[in-house]
Amino acid sequence: MQKLHKLLNTENSELAKILRFNLYGIVAILTQANREYPIDPGIGISEEILQELDELLQDTRLIEEVEDLGELKQSQLINDLKLLKLKETFNNDPELKFYLGTSPIQSQNDGEIWNEIQIKLLRVPEDLAISWRELALKTAQELGAIVDNENLEELPFFRDEIIYPGLTGTVKAKGLCLSQQALLNSEITQNHLSENLYSIAGFLLLYIKFIEIDTDLHHALKSVFSFDVVSLNSKSEQRHQYIDALKDRFYRIQKYSENVDIILELCAWIDIDEAINSLVFIPPAESYSWWGKLQKESRRILRKAAEKAIKAGNEVRIKQLSGLYADVCEFSKDDLQLDCGGTPGEVLTCLRVYAKINQQEYPGRVIFRTLR
Repeated sequence: MQKLHKLLNTENSELAKILRFNLYGIVAILTQANREYPIDPGIGISEEILQELDELLQDTRLIEEVEDLGELKQSQLINDLKLLKLKETFNNDPELKFYLGTSPIQSQNDGEIWNEIQIKLLRVPEDLAISWRELALKTAQELGAIVDNENLEELPFFRDEIIYPGLTGTVKAKGLCLSQQALLNSEITQNHLSENLYSIAGFLLLYIKFIEIDTDLHHALKSVFSFDVVSLNSKSEQRHQYIDALKDRFYRIQKYSENVDIILELCAWIDIDEAINSLVFIPPAESYSWWGKLQKESRRILRKAAEKAIKAGNEVRIKQLSGLYADVCEFSKDDLQLDCGGTPGEVLTCLRVYAKINQQEYPGRVIFRTLR
């Protein structure tokens, strides 16, 4: 990389220009390939290469010259922003701050502001999200934007849903939707899967995509890192390990579903449910938000697996831990605490359910709000 860096910074060099343009091409190709093959065994190395190339290209003299425009360019950018006032209002809203914590809108163009607002609203209570979506759309339309329900980025899942629309006209932004067809087209569903496994495959691919999109996502999966809630954006190694754990637990269910041992299969379902519910925000998404409802769907799938074990003659009790932490801590182990969100002393989110299977107890795990 040192020699590449040296050539890229050579003044008045046509070779430097050719190299730079071709490196941008490699970045574009690899980025697209990563999106198309998110479970490829080489995904981790590919992302590391992209990071190195990004650092290399950012450090070239061309980029430095652009950055030297400094305040003038920033001033022009601000004057061109149509959604700047909406961004400022969003960032200063005290109710949103309660649910979103310290994660203000950072975007510097209208399309990205629209997307970032919509993504963050997926974490707040539905009524608050609806009122803010209406305000955002009204503001954009008053500035000449038009709703576009065709220009949508498709995320693989087991149902179709427009998460939020795109915009065209004076503000151009891509919307977001869930797509059954995208799931059916994926490599992971080419083999025959049961209904429940098909649903979990949807969660797996959806999560991989969302981790790319939402930089606020964290994980709290004990098998990957047990001591804290970790950012997936700033900790690339943790991101790879979390995704690998998610895949591993999915394939483990596939293996045990072909096995006659119902208890092993149920334990595998509890493990994958934990991995799904360990994708969190700081503070965790409100339970009646879009994210909260999404993760409840995983719990419904888990209950189907529990019912299967019960029908096979086993005694099974599954308990989602919620409410006052003092009331449920006897059923949990290795819990995590945060000093933001929710009500002090209460469970913020249940990462792993408590289970009792044929007299054998399996502790749950939660994130709770400290009393301070």
